[in-house]
Amino acid sequence: MAKILAVDDSEPMRQIVEQTLLSGGHEITLACDGKDGLNKFSTGNFDLVVTDINMPIVDGFGLIKSIRQTGSEIPILALTTEYENHKRESGHEAGVDGWIVKPFKPAQFLAIIKQILE
Repeated sequence: MAKILAVDDSEPMRQIVEQTLLSGGHEITLACDGKDGLNKFSTGNFDLVVTDINMPIVDGFGLIKSIRQTGSEIPILALTTEYENHKRESGHEAGVDGWIVKPFKPAQFLAIIKQILE
């Protein structure tokens, strides 16, 4: 079981992500935007961060860069509607380890998480 921080500004998407990750046996902490995610990241001990890219206050790129600036090598997975190559490249430059485009298939999402955590 992994401790996962899931960050998304969409309440329905947070619920879908939470249900999917709980079904995979993971422990979930939810955050509603990048700022909330940073606050929760700084007080938690997580095995993985899953983040949206397009969010208010602090977007996913800002969150990823801030986590990397702490020196953390925790795996970070982007879960976003962004599919363009230049966005993916920006994600990798920021320090993301994986990229999943919404909508996702729960089994595929869990398989990718398992692969990242191994």
